[in-house]
Amino acid sequence: MKNTVIFDLDGTILNTLDDLTDAVNFAMRSHGFPEHSAETVKTFVGNGIRKLIERSVPQNCSNEMLEECFTLFCDYYKEHLNDKTCSYDGIMELLQGLKNLGFKTAVVTNKADFAAKALCEKIFGDLIAVTVGSNDSIRHKPYPDGTLKALEILETRAENAFFVGDSDVDVKTAQNAGIDFIGVLWGFRDRTVLEGAGATVFAQNAKELKALLTDTKHRIFQKT
Repeated sequence: MKNTVIFDLDGTILNTLDDLTDAVNFAMRSHGFPEHSAETVKTFVGNGIRKLIERSVPQNCSNEMLEECFTLFCDYYKEHLNDKTCSYDGIMELLQGLKNLGFKTAVVTNKADFAAKALCEKIFGDLIAVTVGSNDSIRHKPYPDGTLKALEILETRAENAFFVGDSDVDVKTAQNAGIDFIGVLWGFRDRTVLEGAGATVFAQNAKELKALLTDTKHRIFQKT
């Protein structure tokens, strides 16, 4: 019986795009670099903050300038990470419903650990039991390190868990950890990207996601 759900954060349960865009553009303006639209920043997100900044600066940017932009981004984002960020429609109700049913929940994200923990604590409180963000001690997704750590803390095995995410990185993470994956279609990547990575099960909204997670027979994941 599956009793655990591991969620990605950005684009899955939280819409963080506007705050990320503001922080990116603060760093870009500080060096006179071109700013980016939210739609462009959306394509840069998913592999951690450093990769986000690498994708945001001009191609001829020096390593020194890159490091300065990274620091500026982090300093700004620490102060403004929850200005515009909010949970997606139905997510709070979904998490409360899972808790009422006895599910264990975790977040595993490539977002910086300080930001992930701050947002989960402020917005979700005890609805998320474990938050594993990006830090120097574990490899980024799609490596399974963070996911396996969350399972260990929750005292759950991979076969008893779902991984829920919005990106190809999340699909590969679930595959590498041996966990069944459900893709959400309201996030930062579209269905074709998820399918290209191997996803086969999708939710259009939080209500559909809850139905998939709480189907006691889990027919969609049965081997044929």
